[in-house]
Amino acid sequence: QVQLVESGGGLVQAGGSLRLSCAASGSIFRNNAMDWYRQAPGKQRELVATITSSGTTNYADSVKGRFTISRDNAKNTVYLQMNSLKPEDTAVYYCKANVTPRWGYWGQGTQVTVSS
Repeated sequence: QVQLVESGGGLVQAGGSLRLSCAASGSIFRNNAMDWYRQAPGKQRELVATITSSGTTNYADSVKGRFTISRDNAKNTVYLQMNSLKPEDTAVYYCKANVTPRWGYWGQGTQVTVSS
């Protein structure tokens, strides 16, 4: 049974920072690329950041220079450090463990709210 559990969300003022964590259990993690997605009310879920098993990262243009994705394979955990937060970053943030290019396991999500 694979489980992904996100934590670290909350309410923060614009300009503030949060660090999200996603702990993976089961047989998934070391050899899998990991993603962070987010979904704002009334909007489609969007890819925020990706980190491959070797540590290569990629970011959506909207978060480049502000967010950093990282992973600790010893702890089976992926992180999303979010700095200089904006009200438009408000969303539910999900982590995903990629099994194939089109499929993977999802966490339950954690709410991030940025007040202006």
